[in-house]
Amino acid sequence: MTIQLDFWHIVSLVISFVGASAGAGKLMLSQMQRHLEDRFKAQEQARMANHEHLSRRLDAIELAARSEGDNWQRVERDFLRWQAEMPIHYVRREDYVRGQSIVEAKLDGLAAKIDNVTLRAALEKRDGTQ
Repeated sequence: MTIQLDFWHIVSLVISFVGASAGAGKLMLSQMQRHLEDRFKAQEQARMANHEHLSRRLDAIELAARSEGDNWQRVERDFLRWQAEMPIHYVRREDYVRGQSIVEAKLDGLAAKIDNVTLRAALEKRDGTQ
């Protein structure tokens, strides 16, 4: 069995093989490019979802920080108010009032004794001069 191939048959077979290889290569490259595009789209969607999640989280942290700052300002304001009112409440304490009452009672007693001594001296002087 002999197979005879003309030069034009060999050229056409080579051209057909190169064309088929080029077509298969082009098909593989287009599938690979479509796969890469799908992958990039998925990555972009994941990035956007992550960005939105991160943005919400940062907004929540910023809101919490602002709220915490407001709370610290309130605490500081209450503390300053307490410092301003503390002397007033300290003076109004019952112990201080009781102690002050005792001191005033002793002073009143001392004044009464001085008045008595002064009256006796005045009476003795009046009785002694008459």
